[in-house]
Amino acid sequence: MERTGTVVRFSRLLAACSAGLLAAGALVASAPVAGAADVDLVRNGGFEAGLDGWNCANSSGAAVTAPKRTGASALKATPAGSDHAKCSQTITVKPNSTYTLSAWVQGSYVYLGASGTGTTDVSTWTQSPDVWKQLTTTFTTGPSTTSVSVYTHGWYGTPDYYVDDLSLFGPGGEPVVIPAVPGGLKTTALTSTSVALSWNAVSGASGYNVYRGGTKVATATGPSATVTGLTPSTAYSFQVTATNAAGESAKSAAVTATTTEGGGGGGTELPARALVGYLHSSFANGSGYTRMADVPDSWDVINLAFGEPTSVTSGDIRFSLCPVAECPNVESEAEFKAAIKAKQAAGKKVLISIGGQNGQVQLGSTAARDAFVTSVSKIIDTYGLDGLDIDFEGHSLSLNTGDTDFRNPTSPVIVNLISAVKSLKAKYGSDFVLTMAPETFFVQLGYQFYGSGPWGGQDPRAGAYLPVIHALRDDLTLLHVQDYNSGPIMGLDNQYHTMGGADFHIAMTDMLLAGFPVAGDTTKVFPGLRPDQVAIGLPASTQAGNGHTTPAEVNKALNCLIKKTDCGSYRTHGTWSDLRGLMTWSINWDRFNNWEFSKNFDAYFGN
Repeated sequence: MERTGTVVRFSRLLAACSAGLLAAGALVASAPVAGAADVDLVRNGGFEAGLDGWNCANSSGAAVTAPKRTGASALKATPAGSDHAKCSQTITVKPNSTYTLSAWVQGSYVYLGASGTGTTDVSTWTQSPDVWKQLTTTFTTGPSTTSVSVYTHGWYGTPDYYVDDLSLFGPGGEPVVIPAVPGGLKTTALTSTSVALSWNAVSGASGYNVYRGGTKVATATGPSATVTGLTPSTAYSFQVTATNAAGESAKSAAVTATTTEGGGGGGTELPARALVGYLHSSFANGSGYTRMADVPDSWDVINLAFGEPTSVTSGDIRFSLCPVAECPNVESEAEFKAAIKAKQAAGKKVLISIGGQNGQVQLGSTAARDAFVTSVSKIIDTYGLDGLDIDFEGHSLSLNTGDTDFRNPTSPVIVNLISAVKSLKAKYGSDFVLTMAPETFFVQLGYQFYGSGPWGGQDPRAGAYLPVIHALRDDLTLLHVQDYNSGPIMGLDNQYHTMGGADFHIAMTDMLLAGFPVAGDTTKVFPGLRPDQVAIGLPASTQAGNGHTTPAEVNKALNCLIKKTDCGSYRTHGTWSDLRGLMTWSINWDRFNNWEFSKNFDAYFGN
């Protein structure tokens, strides 16, 4: 959150490789005519049956009706970050046999290849941005090779690529047999909203489907998966099947798992639809000073902006009212405290927000952690507040090199923040309200990038809020990510979304509720939050920040997420009817803008 108006502070990640790496490879001319004994072994090579038979990494592929070369559809795949958008199929072949692999492609850089040949694996590529070109290569299998993987992929940072009429001609192998039913299905971890499962690997399986109550809810390439978006304290039944090119096995024996009790730190005391706003209590800007007593009843959660540290690394947080010289109409401290009590008596929550644009907080030591707990407690007790809002921005949170698993963070600034908040929660008990207001860079960007990455060179702050949110999810009342002052962010549809309209809020919020693999790693899935733990963060006016969204577009976003109408081109992964509400920066800017934001909230929800 910013003290002033519009400032863009979105970092760009460093590029990982050079175009010079693309200089190798050759395009082979048209395919030779197949021998009479040869057959096309590829299943669904024209993608007329969608992605049947194909495995596309991180859900990066889809069947589309245009552009296509023949038939009704073709493959469209979208590279993202270090993910080349690889789509592959495992095919049964004969040993010591020659095969011809061919496909028609279109895109900036498109690769076609075969691996597991038992001899020399092959690949070829071409540049064909606007026209269909044919790629062809041949290989000979080894003396014991009975299956190969054929694949296509793009390259770092390039646009979508397209594939049609992919074939593999050669002697047919032994028929593929439907895999056996997986055994050993068990629960490995539980949260209030997710269940982690594992099972025994099945020979000959290329993938697995997970079913909840008889409905397929997840797929996996290995013998484990995490099902998200569940309800606290609820029993669920799960089964799993194994799949390959021949089909799908029968379902396994069912296991029952019960999610843990939901936390929420006082969230159950909020109204079903809550409006959250930041009140400039310690400073003034162009929006003017607003007294606590003058905050309208529309606001259910009032975050006092801001508590700030005495130094970046001290952990010692201080808060005081705006000086009279800066805010001539500021109330006295006694009046301020009395107004807080009056708001609370009316059912409102008043929190201290720590951080903001200028309040960098790095809890790099246990001493800083302890100072944080002590000083924040003093602020809460002095003003009789209901809890804490974490608005760490800038360089407050980052991941050390080698800290690659959000479920087990090792970076001191992350570990100490989690510990500090848990201490505050333990001190104040179940009525303690905990909210967070991270930027998209620290949360949704984690779908593509996490920390400095496996090879270094990325911004270490990318996705750095994820371990904090995950560790505190059962204590978290509300997460309201700032859907503003943001660059384009990739959603779960593997398309980039840009702030300012309904689409951005739909895609960003859906990610929080559905969950997502972190940095594209399907073994490290960030579980979705409960809808009642999530609010959408927006600027109240064009002066408040980049990415202002008109009331009409705000209502479209709410319609899509809550009712699954007005969704545009984005397809949500659920109907999030219990979405908690909206957050805005700020109450002061909304007053400056004639209360447009809060009036629209009240009108939409019938308040």
